[in-house]
This record gives sequence, C-alpha cells and structure tokens, in this order.
Amino acid sequence: MEENDLLTEISIAYYEHNLTQEEIASRFNISRIKVGRLLKKARQEGIVEITVKYHPVFTSQLERRLIEQFGIKRALIAVDEPNEQKQRKQVASLVSNYLVSTLKDGMTVAVGQGRNVAAVGEHIGVYPDKNCKFICGIGGVQRTGEPVDADYICRTLANKFSGTNETLYSPAYLESKEICDIFMRNGVIKETLDRARKADIALVGLGDMSENSYMVQLGWFTPLEVTNARINQGVIGDIAGYGFFNIQGEIVETTMSNRVIGLSLEDLKAIPCVIGIAAENSKTMAILGALRSGIIDIIATSATNINTVLNLAKL
Repeated sequence: MEENDLLTEISIAYYEHNLTQEEIASRFNISRIKVGRLLKKARQEGIVEITVKYHPVFTSQLERRLIEQFGIKRALIAVDEPNEQKQRKQVASLVSNYLVSTLKDGMTVAVGQGRNVAAVGEHIGVYPDKNCKFICGIGGVQRTGEPVDADYICRTLANKFSGTNETLYSPAYLESKEICDIFMRNGVIKETLDRARKADIALVGLGDMSENSYMVQLGWFTPLEVTNARINQGVIGDIAGYGFFNIQGEIVETTMSNRVIGLSLEDLKAIPCVIGIAAENSKTMAILGALRSGIIDIIATSATNINTVLNLAKL
C-alpha cells in the first residue's frame, strides 16, 4: 500500500469512524506508536486539516475585550483557517456581510487596494440593490498579477450592489514629493479625493513592514527603504499601503511618505467608519499599531490574530 493511501485510510478510521489508535494498530498490524506518528504526518502533509470553529460567544467576548481596550466600534472576527487564502476569504465574507447589512441608499464608500480589500469584492453572496457610490481612495497601479487595484475593486463592488463607481484618474505612485504635490493640485484629482474624504465608510488593508510587500513588488518602495523605516524609525505597519505608524499608533514620516496619490491618514481619521482588513497571521503587530492610531473603527481579522493582539497590548 502506498504511504499516502495508508495515511488517508488511517486518518479516515481515526477522525471519521472514531476508532481508537489501539483499534487502528490492530486493524493495520502496526504499533500504536506508529499510528500516532502517521496521524501526525497526515496533518503535516495536509491530508488532515484541523480547524477550530469558535463558538459565537467566544468571538463576542473577544470583540468586547477589543472594544474596551481600543475604543473601536466593532471587530469582525473570522474563524481560523489552515492557509492564507482560505483565511482571507473568511475575513472577506464578514466584511461583505457587514456592508450588506449596513449600506443605505446615498452612502459613499472609499475603497483602498490590496488582496484583502479585493477579496471583499470577490466574495460570493446575496447583494441587495443599493444606490451607493464606491470611489477610489488611491490612484491606479499597474496590474502585475491578480487584480487588486482600487479601481477594479470599486467596479466589482458597484456591480454587486448595483451602485456606481468613481475612478481616481491618477497613478498611485510618483517618484518624488514634488511631483506628487503637482498632481494633487490637479482639479480632477482634487475633486475625486474631496468626494472620497466625505465617504461614510472606507475599506483599507493593513500591511506589515515586509521587504517583500505588495508595494515593494510594485516598485514603489525599495527593500532598503522598508528596512530602514522599520529598524531606524520603529515603523511596524501601514494603512492602505503607504500611511506608516509605530507600535504606539503614532504616524511616522519616512522617505516613503508623500509619494502616493491617495487619502492621507488624517483624511481617513475624519471618515466616520474605517474598516481595516488584515487576514494574515504575520500582521499582528501592524494590527496593534493600527488600533492604537485611532484611525481604525472596525477591525476585520482572525480569532488567533485578535488573541495575539490582546496579549501584546498587555506588554
């Protein structure tokens, strides 16, 4: 019998048929110790995936603790999933459901970029018709792979809610603050951003300071710039991909600041409901800093991330 077949049969016997390890050992004529090792290997090989499904009472307790600790409005807490893609879908479904229950005719949603925000638009669900506008909170980016730019996300959400969308007709990234200032004075760009500043809700991703981040991959920032900001200035995360902060939630000006056409952190702070989305378990420090910044009103992430953030906040 092939090893993968053996791992599968033993896993089915143990997890689905509820046989004991002693019974499995007898059936397959192997030792009980080997059964334990094979079950462990089945998990390592991905043949068996174990997911803890949190009881609603547990997640509501986490949400209450988070609200008390940071003064936010809500926490959308997803159950833990075995891989990043599934986790992102779980978190996105919570944000999508929140929009379905919250959006009213006439509302405006400012939309950021990135995989976590894009996943909200990709979520499959029942979307009621809403006379809402989805407006880009950041300029356009070159699509180097999966479509995660704000314009694509706006169009997707507008289509699902039968609303309208507005494009920010500008590149997101410019090579210097001086060029950025010139673009920001353009009438069309200024008017679109002014409308985005008056949004009722903003959807933004939270990022950690990784040398392999989406912004680095796009060529906006270099790995060295990211490393210097993290090591020399204490930057631990960003909001929307370009608004940097430290572990205390304080905004930090870096060499990477003021080179992106989009809503500033101060702009976001004035929007009544900013939803920060971070599915990855590598972003707990960034989530903590973002919550301390006072910019995030609703956090959407996993239960494990929330647990870790609450523990880190005690230190």
